[in-house]
Amino acid sequence: MIALLTALFFGFIPCFLFAYILYWLDRYEKEPKILLGAVFLWGALVAAGGSYILNSLFGMTIFAFSGSEELANVTGATLSAPLVEETLKGLAVLIIFLIFRHEFDSILDGVVYAGIAALGFAATENSIYIWRGYASEGWGGLALLVFIRVILVGWQHPFYTSFIGIGLAVARTNRNSFIKIVAPLTGWGLALFTHSMHNFLASVPLFGELTCLLGSALDWIGVLFMFAVILWAGWMEQKNIVRHMREEVQLGIISPAQYRTASSGLAQSFAW
Repeated sequence: MIALLTALFFGFIPCFLFAYILYWLDRYEKEPKILLGAVFLWGALVAAGGSYILNSLFGMTIFAFSGSEELANVTGATLSAPLVEETLKGLAVLIIFLIFRHEFDSILDGVVYAGIAALGFAATENSIYIWRGYASEGWGGLALLVFIRVILVGWQHPFYTSFIGIGLAVARTNRNSFIKIVAPLTGWGLALFTHSMHNFLASVPLFGELTCLLGSALDWIGVLFMFAVILWAGWMEQKNIVRHMREEVQLGIISPAQYRTASSGLAQSFAW
């Protein structure tokens, strides 16, 4: 029981912390907590549960036809897992996009919703992997899996799924009909590609340990890209706010003090 609770603790608590970091970085137009909580739960329950069932069915089907457990594992990791998991995580973002359009009006919104849905998924998945580490290798195995799942690849799922959020956000903020169709499909495709590439490098060690190092390096480059997009989108929002509020100060609608608070990234970061 203690090991199970430990696995759940290290599976969920870091993901709660990571989700709060994304919420904190959304400085100027905080998303409703109820929607953020909903997409997190969707990721943890619907996406994770559905992925487990569908991926298991895929693996059993491949094994039944081929008789090869290795083929079932590799195709499951590189084909089924990216397709099923990114689609189910992305559905949470799509629902927000379709039903709560007034809350989804920037690239930053897309990354935040997608990232938090992905962290919900990661919380459940990490708990399972950490528990399996204990089941196979005891407390040493548990500690190793905590390091791998939380420290080494803790941001991988938000990175993959952020492409879906970006694609939907581009469609939301663009009037071109072609872009409205292509952008979400491109984002979904990039989520599948990056997820599949990670799993391929982890499943098929072509160059031994070098393959794993390459996979980790690519993951962290992607994570840095995701945070660069967040910072850029936040900077663009600040510019728009400053531009629109200067006129309101001149008209006496708001005070200079209110203007300084609203246009300050630091002040908005701590706003609830």
